[in-house]
Amino acid sequence: MKRTSYYIIAAIIWLLTTTFLLCLPGNDLPDISWIEQWHVDKLIHITLFFGMVFLFANTIADYRKRRVWIVWIVIAGVVYGIAMEFVQKYFIPHRSFDVDDMIADAAGCLLAWLWQRKKWYGVKKIGPDGNRGRNQN
Repeated sequence: MKRTSYYIIAAIIWLLTTTFLLCLPGNDLPDISWIEQWHVDKLIHITLFFGMVFLFANTIADYRKRRVWIVWIVIAGVVYGIAMEFVQKYFIPHRSFDVDDMIADAAGCLLAWLWQRKKWYGVKKIGPDGNRGRNQN
């Protein structure tokens, strides 16, 4: 099996797991005060959405137009995060709509995009002479 196939399988499993976790009823979640006090749930949202975009981005690593595709993956991740907040508000018992969760979801998507960009293209360093005539890769 190709490396891309593993990423597709992992990305789908990650997406399904994220959906499952975001659809848990509020009374099934642990009531631990330090989680709310330290906003650990926002870190969880960032991690879930970072992982999702990271894995889907790796499925397109060999595509010629991956710069365009990664933007669409990030947009899809942000839209999915917003949609899940509405699902929680209207369909999941004891869950609520939280704008901060949407911001954390978007942050996770954008961090994954930045990570992939650095991984794919590296960081170009420009010296005092503008690096004229030097390879930037």
